[in-house]
Amino acid sequence: MDVKIESSWKERLADEFEKTYFNQLTDFVREEYKRATIYPRGNLIFNAFDHCPFDKVKVVLLGQDPYHEPGQAHGLCFSVPDGTPFPPSLVNIFQEIKSDLGKPVPSSGNLTRWAGQGVLLLNATLTVRAHMAGSHQNKGWETFTDAVIQRLNTEREHIVYLLWGSYAQRKGGMINDSRNLVLKSAHPSPLSAYRGFFGNKHFSQTNDYLIVSGQTPIEW
Repeated sequence: MDVKIESSWKERLADEFEKTYFNQLTDFVREEYKRATIYPRGNLIFNAFDHCPFDKVKVVLLGQDPYHEPGQAHGLCFSVPDGTPFPPSLVNIFQEIKSDLGKPVPSSGNLTRWAGQGVLLLNATLTVRAHMAGSHQNKGWETFTDAVIQRLNTEREHIVYLLWGSYAQRKGGMINDSRNLVLKSAHPSPLSAYRGFFGNKHFSQTNDYLIVSGQTPIEW
């Protein structure tokens, strides 16, 4: 199957695109775009990969679903396009960055600037129906994104994995933490941020690890 995705990922995932589950997933997603409003736009489904080639990945941030309200999702977990009000979890992420690193809250919630520095902003599920959180779960996306993590885990090392919340921590259970840095905390959602996300200092810990392993730190 000819999937429109960045070339280094296309090469690494070529066998995945030929599997039965992925063909069934593709059929499902195509039908959904015909019959309902789906986020993100079709050309942005693989946006996280397009901005962060396989060999450039330094950090993997795992999300769950794309945002399901208008104007928010653009293929990068937790990120919103320029000019879009910050969703609550993103507000809390920026608050933790300010507390941890002393950086002011930015004017835009567009995290493409992180992706360009090697942060893979990966949702477990890459599409969703408007106003229906979780509507495209258990259709095959999770199998695909597990394969993405497994490729990185097998072929790369010295990556920082940010696993916020129990869902991300379960999904990241396969990661080799002797060859990578795995950081876990509560999710930045308002429901859980005060139970361990605030004060986790993941952003400074990430940069410290990158420096020690001979990599350039992220400008958060």
